[in-house]
Amino acid sequence: MDLLLDTCAFIWWDSGGGLSSVAAAELQDPANRLHLSLASLWEMQLKQQRGKLLLRKPLAEIVEEQCRQNGLLLLAIEPADIYGLSQLPFHHADPFDRLIISQAKQRGFSVVTEDGEFPRYGVPIVW
Repeated sequence: MDLLLDTCAFIWWDSGGGLSSVAAAELQDPANRLHLSLASLWEMQLKQQRGKLLLRKPLAEIVEEQCRQNGLLLLAIEPADIYGLSQLPFHHADPFDRLIISQAKQRGFSVVTEDGEFPRYGVPIVW
């Protein structure tokens, strides 16, 4: 199964806490492919620069480590992901989350998130 981590899920996964037992088990299952959107990288970098996010080490090092150790795949933002936003109702105002939802819908991925608004978009949720 292809799993797209939302930004919070990635942060919790990296820090070793905060994930549900189901989500943690799915992230450890070698049969699953783990993806992180470049939208999440952008969001984390902005929050870190504003002092709203403290990470255990520089973001680039964390991402490189997760790619190497856990097979995390970075998911590029494609034009279809942006155009897909026009098909989404405005249940969620966060532009980063909306892009993650669009990417999941475009590719048929499940999203690892505890955000209660994501299921309203019809994307499969793992939590």
